[in-house]
Amino acid sequence: MATAVTTFDEAAAASRTGRARRARPGAGRVLAWTALVLIVLVTLFPFYWMLRTAFSNGAYLATQPSSLLPVEPTLGAFERVLGLASTEEAQAQAGSGASVNIGRYLLNSVVVATLITAGQVFFGALAAYAFSRLRWPGRDTVFFVFLTALMVPPIFTQLPNFLLMRDLGILNTYAAIVLPFFFMTPFAVFFLRQFFLGIPHEVEEAARLDGAGAVRRFFTVILPMASGPLVTLTILQYIQAWGEYFWPLLVASDPDVRVLTVGLGVFRAQTPQGSPDWAGLMAATLLAALPIIVLFAIFSRKVVNSIGFSGIK
Repeated sequence: MATAVTTFDEAAAASRTGRARRARPGAGRVLAWTALVLIVLVTLFPFYWMLRTAFSNGAYLATQPSSLLPVEPTLGAFERVLGLASTEEAQAQAGSGASVNIGRYLLNSVVVATLITAGQVFFGALAAYAFSRLRWPGRDTVFFVFLTALMVPPIFTQLPNFLLMRDLGILNTYAAIVLPFFFMTPFAVFFLRQFFLGIPHEVEEAARLDGAGAVRRFFTVILPMASGPLVTLTILQYIQAWGEYFWPLLVASDPDVRVLTVGLGVFRAQTPQGSPDWAGLMAATLLAALPIIVLFAIFSRKVVNSIGFSGIK
């Protein structure tokens, strides 16, 4: 009995010692957490500065350029952007008196980003299935050549695409903005192919023995099993399409099809008082980024898990 009590006391002491060691993090751990916090703060500071500027009075921004808090806090910048302020009220806060047709531009951005994302995900999935599950001569060579497109800067294709849209007579339309991005992209194909390669062949072979052809296996077996990566790719492509600026600026000067990013550029250019309406511009930028921030915040865990599972580093 004495031996059992002694053993129990030794185990309890060892447990307390282990907890004490875990409670005192080492210098390396403290240093790592400190560096991580600093990196996070540096990363988030531009977003905080955007908020600070958006809630400031533009007429007083120059008087306190280093203030970490909003200068003369007001919602005037948001009122100007949304067209709720009169010209006199806007100019009193160093605004241009102009407003962003944010409702129309937001609708255009939603339409364009949705069409681009739908096309890239669907056609990218088809191509990824062909490159990963089907056997045909030269498959790996074609895939390698296809991936080399990742090394081609997008600016090199802007002029040929613009001339094509002009010759087709579809400038200043949704089609002109969407078509160059609608079909599969190398990133989308590579991303989904990495996941498709990990699906056991036995699953697809069982469907083939049941009489399912390649098309039926793709829609009834592969796609349901790839729901996670498909959602992740949808979010990534939607964010990228939402942020497109140069191409929509090049082919869609008509306000009726102008996307939100281009609208922000037009708003910045309206500077009758000699300098941009920084408070209004930051307010408009915040409103433009808010849907994407919310979207990513909701699905961030799924995005990170799917990227790690697919082997992308």
